[in-house]
Amino acid sequence: VQLQASGGGLVQPGGSLRLSCAASKNIFNINMMGWYRQAPGKQRELVAAITSGDTTNYADSVKGRFTISRDNAKNTVYLQMNSLKPEDTAVYYCKIVASWYDYWGQGTQVTVSS
Repeated sequence: VQLQASGGGLVQPGGSLRLSCAASKNIFNINMMGWYRQAPGKQRELVAAITSGDTTNYADSVKGRFTISRDNAKNTVYLQMNSLKPEDTAVYYCKIVASWYDYWGQGTQVTVSS
């Protein structure tokens, strides 16, 4: 199974982007779908996650600005990012945990700059 992330790009502060992450085939027994990010010189960190029971979890730095959602029929997870800030600049990675196995996407660059 491969995860394909898309939707990154260059955006001005205050702008919005929507990231998508689609699996190459159906994944069963999904435990969690999430987005992580890694800025230069920093560790990868959890941005947002959604469980099989639709419980969501957000990093404090993105609460109220980012929204995670999923489409089970399409095996796709989304991250709507609003009110973007320069400190949101990073490579964003999606992850799907299924049967407690981690699947990672290849990453998509998000740059917030004027």
